[in-house]
Amino acid sequence: MTTALAAGAVPAIGHHHLLLLLTQVCVFLTAAVVLGRLATRLGLPAVVGELSVGVLLGPSMFGDLLPGLSDWLLPPDADQRHLLGAVAQLGVLLLIAVTGAHIDLGLLRRQGRAVGLASAGGVLLPLALGFCLGLLTPGSLMAPGAERVTFALFIGIALAVSALPVIAKTLLDMNLLHRNVGQLIIGAAAVSDIVGWLLLSLVSAMATAGVHFGLVAKSIGYLIAVLAFTLWVARPVAARVLRYAARPDRPEGTTAAVVAMIMASAAATHALGMEPILGTFLCGIVIGSLGPAGRAALGTLRPFVMAVLAPLFFATAGLQVDLTALARPEVLAAAVVALTVATLAKFAGGYLGARAGRLGHAEGMAIGAGLNARGVMEIVLAGVGLQLGVLTNATYTVIILIAVVTSVMAPPLLRRATRHMPKTAAETQREKEFSTA
Repeated sequence: MTTALAAGAVPAIGHHHLLLLLTQVCVFLTAAVVLGRLATRLGLPAVVGELSVGVLLGPSMFGDLLPGLSDWLLPPDADQRHLLGAVAQLGVLLLIAVTGAHIDLGLLRRQGRAVGLASAGGVLLPLALGFCLGLLTPGSLMAPGAERVTFALFIGIALAVSALPVIAKTLLDMNLLHRNVGQLIIGAAAVSDIVGWLLLSLVSAMATAGVHFGLVAKSIGYLIAVLAFTLWVARPVAARVLRYAARPDRPEGTTAAVVAMIMASAAATHALGMEPILGTFLCGIVIGSLGPAGRAALGTLRPFVMAVLAPLFFATAGLQVDLTALARPEVLAAAVVALTVATLAKFAGGYLGARAGRLGHAEGMAIGAGLNARGVMEIVLAGVGLQLGVLTNATYTVIILIAVVTSVMAPPLLRRATRHMPKTAAETQREKEFSTA
């Protein structure tokens, strides 16, 4: 019996691994708070400063200035990086769940045409221009053995995606999520993320074993099944779980139940080959749709998520950026061209789609600016491209740079687009209703 228990026990973290993890959390969280407050003083959302932490503490600056200390704090040991990555991943999953509770489903239903066209424009135009850019990219920036069409599709997807976590944190920092335009941006970003993961599954199949339309069809089928489950099953199940967990003498039971449901949703979509944040986003929407009780349950998580876990996630997101690769003229030129095309195409696509959906000029400008943040989605996508042998280290750095720069660029553009928008009575009421979530 003792042997069986010992064999199945969770192994303890080694002394050095634990010391490094605790030090990393302390350093990155402290830097995120400091730079987040600095960004706020400069009139920018805190997420801008938080995203800058990884770039400053990564190989480009801290690693170049103090290589010995950098190697100790951020060793190449994969297990050590996975420990920090797991903590950061928990933060983004809970952030997206909290964001989901802020979604006004009634508004999105009424503006479904605008959301659909804005997301379509924000994906299709940069996808097409990115594909053309990939066809024209010098062969020296392609990985050896990579097919030109596969590489071009990968560049197209990299320019087409948006980053729901970064957009959500930006809107929360700027107090825009309760505004109608904030709701439309989140809705369009969620659709863009879903399309992006489906496209990535196609390109991954092409890179490994050619085109497998069966894999894509299965992914679409899983997505339809998840959405159907969310619409018809998840809400009554969540309501019953919260009623069972709610006890006046044990309020922490509700918090535990909410976290368990969020993690179960993330695990379910991940097991089906989709991104875990899709499950947490849908779970947050379901819990938020239960009314004040549901939003209050998620509201217990918000202070810790917004103050600790989310900043820690964004602080680590830029660690993979190595700006030294830009010293090569061809890489720098590719980065400038790709960043310009990515920014203009996403902005124009979102704006034109919003206008086609009968939204005003200011709303179209705001949606184009908000969707421009690529952040986490592009960072993950770049890692997949490198692992599949589609991207070189140079093109990987270019894509990561686009992810960080567009995420930093989006908030000031969004503020400029929304500064003259009058607040409606419905938005004021929504702000009051969502203040607990």
